[in-house]
Amino acid sequence: MARSNKDIVEFTITYNRYKVKVYNYVLRMINNRMVCEDIVQNVFLKFFENMNTIRNKNSINYWLFTTARNEIYMFFRKKKIRIDQYGAEESDEIDIVQELDLRYEYEKKELKELILAELDTMAFEQREVFLLKEYAGLNYKEIASVMNIDENLVKSRLFKTRQKLIRRLGPKILEDNI
Repeated sequence: MARSNKDIVEFTITYNRYKVKVYNYVLRMINNRMVCEDIVQNVFLKFFENMNTIRNKNSINYWLFTTARNEIYMFFRKKKIRIDQYGAEESDEIDIVQELDLRYEYEKKELKELILAELDTMAFEQREVFLLKEYAGLNYKEIASVMNIDENLVKSRLFKTRQKLIRRLGPKILEDNI
């Protein structure tokens, strides 16, 4: 099927807006850069094929992360991989530095690394809900739909995850700033 220039422009804008968020989410969920790149490519290929069927253009974010989650689980099923909550492989995220204040950026990056390292020690469900909220920017309702769970369970998991992070990282952060 031939695509119009309008479709190509719409796809390019959407791809540029969401590629980093989708990439970071998938990478943090599977901890394998090569597989992550394949999954992200599949997500955007599926989006390109189906973008004209998405009625509500405001739900593209939701559509992309639901598709990414489905691709992640399909990968796990194909490989019969048990979800590794400890992240056996080392993974780095794409970092796009837009601030000029290098000290602030360094501290922000350091805190991000601490949070992600701590998330890797948590249960898969807690890590996933946190990543969908904080890195993907989905709201509670969208997360509940993506994960196919109740919205109150999303809130509960997110609250518990944040409390664990505060409890575990609070002393480390205070220690570094003293």
